[in-house]
Amino acid sequence: MKIEITERAAEKIREKMINKNGFVKLKYDTEGTGCVMNGVPVLWYVDEAEEGDVSIETNLFPILVEKPKMVFYDKELKIDYSEGSKMFQLKSPGQTINGRMGFKNQSSLT
Repeated sequence: MKIEITERAAEKIREKMINKNGFVKLKYDTEGTGCVMNGVPVLWYVDEAEEGDVSIETNLFPILVEKPKMVFYDKELKIDYSEGSKMFQLKSPGQTINGRMGFKNQSSLT
């Protein structure tokens, strides 16, 4: 899996980071969807990796991804930020996977 982070998205992510020791995680969130197949990709800021997370090197900084959920993503991904919607976007060469992707702070340091 290859993930590219645009400079615009990186700037917004850095603004939301509580400390420099945490990690950005691409989470396949299934809470409230009723089915593991109906997840929605979101960005989380976490203190540490969980069991089953893998670190994916990007063009700017590593991102954690849940290994079992990698099947739901395309091989090439881009994380961008839309000033119009004030939301992150997850795209692949063939589609917009989530055009209104949130960023959730899961850090215990808040």
